[in-house]
Amino acid sequence: MKLIDMHCDTIWKLMDLDKEGNLMENHCSVSIPGMKKAETMVQFFACFLYIKDMTGGYEEGYRHVYEMIDFMNEQIRQFSEDIDFAYCYEDVVKNDADGKISAILTVEEGGILNGDMSRLNILHQRGIRLMTPIWNHENCIGFPNSHEPSVMEKGLKPFGIETVRQMGELGMIVDVSHASDGTFYDIIHYSNGPVVASHSNCREICSHPRNLTDGMIHSLAEIGGGAGLNFYGAFLGTKEASYVEEMAAHILHMIRCGGEDFPMIGTDFDGFDGMEHLDIPKIENMEKLWETLKKKGVFESQLDKIWNKNALRILKSL
Repeated sequence: MKLIDMHCDTIWKLMDLDKEGNLMENHCSVSIPGMKKAETMVQFFACFLYIKDMTGGYEEGYRHVYEMIDFMNEQIRQFSEDIDFAYCYEDVVKNDADGKISAILTVEEGGILNGDMSRLNILHQRGIRLMTPIWNHENCIGFPNSHEPSVMEKGLKPFGIETVRQMGELGMIVDVSHASDGTFYDIIHYSNGPVVASHSNCREICSHPRNLTDGMIHSLAEIGGGAGLNFYGAFLGTKEASYVEEMAAHILHMIRCGGEDFPMIGTDFDGFDGMEHLDIPKIENMEKLWETLKKKGVFESQLDKIWNKNALRILKSL
């Protein structure tokens, strides 16, 4: 039951919200003890930036990503017996054999490139292996998800096309979560490397623009990509709560629409709030989803794919 979680915002919560705690002891949904209970093989840690809080905009954001990477380096040094960085599939295998959790760093807000491609190369050198090019605001790369149809139609900008291609050359995963529909399809068209929706659900089940349409699921599945189930209630179906039954409905739809090689886990833990109830409040409670899906008729071989094999396949392609 080894778990790969494609997305959490725990670094952001520790550094920018709580401003206290570490990976071992914190008030977060993700911690080393929790990951051990969940049998976590890989945790993707996002360097997320809430740009509206930054007076210096994307320039300040770029500097803050450096601080986040430095923070994680210190965490890895401090808890080296339990967790280590992974930069490729082989690192994951080695860490797992050594009894260690693999930490993979990501960036959630490609606007920090600010039109400078050399920054992408530097981020790769510093260990970033996945980037979400767009968050919820237009940036130098393209356009975000929106309730406005005119925005949803817009796609990658010229710099965005160059960025997506360069990510493929470097061996970085392109994450279409948060993208507009037009940006999504442009990424599918221009990418020459792995593409995922690290923390997105199904629009057929919950009609939020952050979720994937059936057409998107088909397109992503056709190029060997996948989507990580997001635990945020507003993307599951109930704004004020996160129910495991709704999670199961999205996973079952992903299987129907994209096949059993498509769904993954992308909790979005520590990246949302405002809910009155969570069936799975922490990473250590993941067994509840496993058992629910099993009762729904999902085979253990399929559960193994959802929990880690689908994500491992994508990591092998880096």
